[in-house]
Amino acid sequence: MAENGNDDIKTMTFEKALEALEKIVEDLERGDVPLDESIRTYERGEALKAHCEKLLKAAEDKVEKIRLSREGKPEGTVPLDGDM
Repeated sequence: MAENGNDDIKTMTFEKALEALEKIVEDLERGDVPLDESIRTYERGEALKAHCEKLLKAAEDKVEKIRLSREGKPEGTVPLDGDM
């Protein structure tokens, strides 16, 4: 898909992108947008969705779980998907 008008998405935070995506969904659900504009809006929504998914994946990759000692005290961290 061409980046026409969607270059700003690359720099959006997750919250801003999600907010923009929610607005698009509201606009499309209302159904009062002309067809050609609906198509452009839908394409922007797809780009926003992909950006949100990318940011979520990056966040998940950073998540760590706390490793506890036998006494139940935190003694470090391990990757979320790491073996203990």
